Amino acid sequence: NDLDAMPNLPTLFFETAEAKKRRPFLWHKADGKFHPRTYRQTMDEVIQLARGLKDLGIETGDRVVICSENRPEWAIADIAIMAIGAIAVPAYTTNTTTDHLHILSNSGAKGAIVSTRELAKKLLPAAIDSGQCKFIASIEPLLIRQKLPLDVHAYEAIVAHGKELTGNIVAEARELKREATSCIIYTSGTGGTPKGVELSHGAILCNATGAFDVLADGWKVGDEVFLSFLPMTHSYEHSAGLWCPIAMGAQIYFAEGAEKLAENLAEARPTVMTAVPRLLEALRMRVLRGLRGTPAMRQSLFHRTLDVGKRKITDPASLTFGDKMIDGFLERTVRSQVRNRFGGRLKAFVSGGAALHEEVGFFFEALGVTVLQGYGQTESAPIISVNRRGDRQLHAVGKPMRGVDVEIANDGEIIVKGELLMNGYWQNQAETDKTIIDGWLHTGDIGEFDALGRIKITDRKKDIIVLSGGDNVSPARVEGFLTLEAEIGQAMVIGDKRPHCAAL
Repeated sequence: NDLDAMPNLPTLFFETAEAKKRRPFLWHKADGKFHPRTYRQTMDEVIQLARGLKDLGIETGDRVVICSENRPEWAIADIAIMAIGAIAVPAYTTNTTTDHLHILSNSGAKGAIVSTRELAKKLLPAAIDSGQCKFIASIEPLLIRQKLPLDVHAYEAIVAHGKELTGNIVAEARELKREATSCIIYTSGTGGTPKGVELSHGAILCNATGAFDVLADGWKVGDEVFLSFLPMTHSYEHSAGLWCPIAMGAQIYFAEGAEKLAENLAEARPTVMTAVPRLLEALRMRVLRGLRGTPAMRQSLFHRTLDVGKRKITDPASLTFGDKMIDGFLERTVRSQVRNRFGGRLKAFVSGGAALHEEVGFFFEALGVTVLQGYGQTESAPIISVNRRGDRQLHAVGKPMRGVDVEIANDGEIIVKGELLMNGYWQNQAETDKTIIDGWLHTGDIGEFDALGRIKITDRKKDIIVLSGGDNVSPARVEGFLTLEAEIGQAMVIGDKRPHCAAL
């Protein structure tokens, strides 16, 4: 696909599906094994759902909420909503009824797609109270007995009805403009009420183009396989775990959850996997825990691998002739075993969403597992920069992606320009004007460029703790060290205007 000339996201999907036809696209687990939907089957379902949604009164510009765990229907709904010029509004499965009510009311959603009875318990009351939601489409049966003020449809019934309808969805989708809003993703609300970030088709296409460019710089991009674990509701997984694979004509396996991740890695054997630091920390702990019960000789070899591997990255001159000799042996014994635990063909974990502690990065790199740390935020669709295979550095978050301009403002703030920027916060011009000034997104992060032009984030503008003695402290750095301990899951450092810091 020529991504630069692509008019919009659904057209990207339709063109990929036409080219790939019988190739597997979406894999889901049922009855203990993974089953595929081909690109052609998925395309048919997208077209049928799109027609069905139109028949339910969804028009260009209308908003439709998706509340579901990662599964094929999530992806199909996202593409189908966009294909008719409507706007997808993902909602977290962890949302409370109050959270849902805010999203449904603020976005003015006309309909909602929900996956399970459990999730519907929180979404339904909010949909009713919002006063604007006309229908709920449920992927699994809801078994509702009372009369409701809105319609409840089975997802399957909408798809089946769409099969009977006519209308050239593919041709209609082609008319959508790159700058039109494709989805509204609500920020997780750490800074008050969640704000709806309007992302255009072009913003996500810009991300997909950049990601393709990064992967092709060091690897042969072929039959890529992604394992989708992070929630697709999050802008990172939405772009990097759904639309980037579509741009590459890749396959996506949907993981079953945290407790089954090790098993799913072995089954899917992914070539690329998106990750957040928390996931990498958990995988590191799992490897170390598994090591405890092994013979002393094996433990000794493992720690020698970590030591030699880390020095290979940080201080190659310190490697002795003996180190270099044993390194080849460690590669065949220890590192190959570790890689097999992740399926055996993983090109890289691409880490984003938060700062990765260097120690965690060194752990994987020393064991022969590539980690590409990136940086972004929802307002930039979300990927701004990512390390490349050839010049990756654990202290930095890589060079800006293709089509992205990054500068450091006078006060040290990272500012960003390009097609990847949001169209604005939904119905919130005041906040939009504070965030995008003269075409530059003000990220709120403090940073600098290293000698090779990679971005290094040094602090968060709002997060600096100023002690009563005038010292500036970065809490994130201290929290990072604390959470390296096996017993500590999360940490929070406080101390503003106090004589010293404390941590919870």
